[in-house]
Amino acid sequence: MARQLDYPTMTEIFRRFRAAEPEPKGELEHLNAFTLLVAVALSAQATDAGVNRATRALFKIADTPEKMLALGEAGLIEHIKTIGLFRNKAKNVIALSRQLIERFGGQVPSSRAALQSLPGVGRKTANVVLNMWFRHPAQAVDTHIFRLGNRSGLAPGKDVDAVERAIEDNVPVEYQLHAHHWMILHGRYICTARKPRCPDCLIRDLCQYEEKTQ
Repeated sequence: MARQLDYPTMTEIFRRFRAAEPEPKGELEHLNAFTLLVAVALSAQATDAGVNRATRALFKIADTPEKMLALGEAGLIEHIKTIGLFRNKAKNVIALSRQLIERFGGQVPSSRAALQSLPGVGRKTANVVLNMWFRHPAQAVDTHIFRLGNRSGLAPGKDVDAVERAIEDNVPVEYQLHAHHWMILHGRYICTARKPRCPDCLIRDLCQYEEKTQ
């Protein structure tokens, strides 16, 4: 595990990220807060591209909790059966749709505790929705961020909670809103797991990773 980078270095890294991509976007396709919540819940142990392929037709007919309930679990399964763990995910999506109607007037709540009270919604899913839809500087730590944070010194931590805290504590506030998107995209496309693309890395000179590729 690398040591935590100092404040001037953190500031320069995120300045470069912002200069390269001022408004980074999540790659899950959605139409509203509900479809974003569903897409993120479906993306666990699946790729964004795979989820997008499954949800394009789904969201045309079920873009609200009421329409999702009307579709039903069997109907939902037909749309998402190409996604891993689709049976359990279908059960959770139908259950969370029902709870959104019964407890929240059909609206997606904007608090982490309320979101995490929904079936199949963990802290990471809640943080993605809070960040992408409600523009809250929540940090959703996935495998890409965990790897990048520990390799580079951007946010070292023994588990995802520690990495989340490291981002919140050490990333300058003006970069907090987009921090997790910059880090996800960098980890997904540049700082890859097996062979990181160090020659193409815009923070190579500031990164602590000792086994840089040539």
